[in-house]
Amino acid sequence: MSEILSYIVLALYLLPMLFIFGYSLTQLNLVILYWKEKKEKVKKEEGKGEEVIDWPKVTVQLPVYNERYVVERLIDAIVAFDYPRDRLEIQVLDDSTDDTTEIIARKAAHFQAQGFWIQHIRRPERTGYKAGALGYGLERAQGEFIAIFDADFLPPADFLQRTVPYFQNSEVGVVQSRWGHLNEDYSLITQMQSFGLDAHFTIEQVGRNTGGHFINFNGTAGIWRKATIGDAGGWSADTLTEDLDLSYRAQRRGWRFVYLEDLVSPAELPVTMTAVKSQQYRWTKGAAECVRKNLLPVWKDRTLPLATKLHGSFHLLNSAVFICTLLIALLSVPMLWLGVPWGWLAFFQVSMVILATFYWTAFQKKSGIWDFIFLFPTFLAIMLGLSLHNAVAVMEGYLGKKSPFVRTPKFNVRNRRDRWQSNAYNVRRIPPLTWMEMVLVLYFAVGLVYGLTTGQYGAVGFHLLLVLGYSFVAFYSVRHSLVKP
Repeated sequence: MSEILSYIVLALYLLPMLFIFGYSLTQLNLVILYWKEKKEKVKKEEGKGEEVIDWPKVTVQLPVYNERYVVERLIDAIVAFDYPRDRLEIQVLDDSTDDTTEIIARKAAHFQAQGFWIQHIRRPERTGYKAGALGYGLERAQGEFIAIFDADFLPPADFLQRTVPYFQNSEVGVVQSRWGHLNEDYSLITQMQSFGLDAHFTIEQVGRNTGGHFINFNGTAGIWRKATIGDAGGWSADTLTEDLDLSYRAQRRGWRFVYLEDLVSPAELPVTMTAVKSQQYRWTKGAAECVRKNLLPVWKDRTLPLATKLHGSFHLLNSAVFICTLLIALLSVPMLWLGVPWGWLAFFQVSMVILATFYWTAFQKKSGIWDFIFLFPTFLAIMLGLSLHNAVAVMEGYLGKKSPFVRTPKFNVRNRRDRWQSNAYNVRRIPPLTWMEMVLVLYFAVGLVYGLTTGQYGAVGFHLLLVLGYSFVAFYSVRHSLVKP
């Protein structure tokens, strides 16, 4: 019976391990494509060969919901765009239920008096959340192109001058800029977010774009051809990641996406663990919902190359990594008790080497190897600590359980001197899953001690990362939830 149980545990362990191994191979391919693009150094400047003489009308949409701390600086950044004033329409799509509405009204009136084409738009009902707001504004937009910025972004003044020329190529439907970070060095939490996001916005986006595979509009800091949105079926609120959903529908219609790594639009990173969890929940669950909606149509599309289908599959399924990681972690302790050989860890070790290469390729542009040696395992530990929270979100997405669009609170925090503790949007309750995260700290600590005392050292490093990661996530979930205003 013990032997049968060992084989069952091993099989359950190997399935998620093989998925992670396959995912890491696609990441390695993206690294190769990224270096290929850098070696050739011949930028794909579609439609940028000639200077734009007659600038088209552009509508800038600013979807806002309760953003009293950052909405003024956002509007200031948009009116500072170096673009013909009579060609620039600004829509503040305001769904707020607090004094944000009064702040926007005053700001809009101020700039209207100066001759800016700015509208403060309020919907009768907040249906469809962000997707609904964008669709509502789109019906009233007069621009041929639609730029979108979330409330925490501060795009550069030359954003439109550097993106609009690409649309001279009639096949281009979207131009996406790279996210930068206003407060990367605020804390270890913001450093870890930057570490992960930078890899996405360099290796993944550039690699997929270079290989001709599907990339995604990142929900903000990008610009759409209005006709592309309509041709792809418009904004839909049936997933929490309306940006990823529309991106896949548009690219399946044949529209080309252009990614500009050198155009940086900085934004504020969440500074509390509760805010990070809120954002991670929306991103991971929304990606899972997009799997239900878009994965099968991608494979049914006979016009797409096999490589694009494979990359698209792992792109859509990337949040499944958290389910796989959680399963591997939970099964690692029974494997010790059953004495299952740890030779199978080779798949995991190779995957870690590939992921280290992936993240180092992105990180080396900012800092040196010693910083990476500290940050990479720290990043792994924290992501392992988030695996329970994110795995629950992913399972809800796969099972079709619907939930409201929960915004990530903005704090207007840019350096260590800035305070967030009195922020009205800070969530002051301990998330329910935090108690389970505390239990898992003890569970993996038992596995760590058992492995050391029985001489089974194969999983010691893994269990140490799990203990540290879950301890970090649980500690800051409690600490940031109990802060008094």
